[in-house]
Amino acid sequence: MLKIENLHATVGGSEILRGISLEIPNGEVHAIMGPNGSGKSTLSYVLSGRDGYEVTQGTAMLNGTNLLDLEVDERAAAGVFLAFQYPHEIPGVATFIFLRHALNSVREARGQEELTTPDFMRLVKGKAAELGVKDEMLKRPLNVGFSGGEKKRMEILQMAIMEPSLCILDETDSGLDIDALKTVSEGVNALRSPDRSMLVITHYQRLLDYIVPDKVHVLSRGQIRHSGGKELALELEKSGYAEFVGEDAA
Repeated sequence: MLKIENLHATVGGSEILRGISLEIPNGEVHAIMGPNGSGKSTLSYVLSGRDGYEVTQGTAMLNGTNLLDLEVDERAAAGVFLAFQYPHEIPGVATFIFLRHALNSVREARGQEELTTPDFMRLVKGKAAELGVKDEMLKRPLNVGFSGGEKKRMEILQMAIMEPSLCILDETDSGLDIDALKTVSEGVNALRSPDRSMLVITHYQRLLDYIVPDKVHVLSRGQIRHSGGKELALELEKSGYAEFVGEDAA
C-alpha cells in the first residue's frame, strides 16, 4: 500500500505540493487529473526521488517504508517504477544490456540471484512479444530512433520485467495514437495484481477508458480537491475542472 500524508514539496524555492494526503491500497489503480501546473508530475518525481525536488513536510510510505528516506536506487529496489511522459534516449547503450543490468541490480538489492543469460533472454523475449516489441528494437540503443508508441511500449516492457509494487505512469498516453494507446494499456492491465498499486497521471479521460481506475482524484494548486469513482473522469471530460477547483482551474 502507498500512503501519503500531508506531503509538501518545493521546486526552485517555490512550493508546488501543499499538503497531499492519499492512500492507494494494494491491488488498486488510482488516477490523478488536474489543470496544467497543478503538481501532478511533481508528485511523481517526488515519489521516485528526482533531484531538485525538496520535501519540506510529510511522509510517503510504501508497504511500511518511508520512500522519502531512501535514495533513488533504493526506491527502485523497494518497488517504485516511474514511466516518464517523455522517455529518454540513451545512445550507445544497447536495450538488452540496459534491461539486464537494471533487472539484476534490483534483484541483487532484494537479495535475489542474478538471472543467467539464457533465463534473461527467455524472460525478455516472452514479455516483449506480449507487448509487440520486436527483437530488432531490443538490439538497438535504448529508445534511439523509436517512435512515441515504441518508447512507451519499451517502458511498459521495463515495468513488466522489474515487477514493481508501485507503478507510477506520468501521462503515459502523451503522443500515442489509438492503436499504440490500446497496446500500452493492455500491457499495463496485464500487470494489475493484488500485490501492486498503480498511480496513473493523465490529462485526458480517454486513457481511463482502457485503464479503468478504482478511484479518480482531482489535483489543483498542490492539493487534492476532490475524489470519486471512475465516473468522475467522465464528469471532468464533460464539464472541466472549474466545478471541482473553482478559480484554481483558470
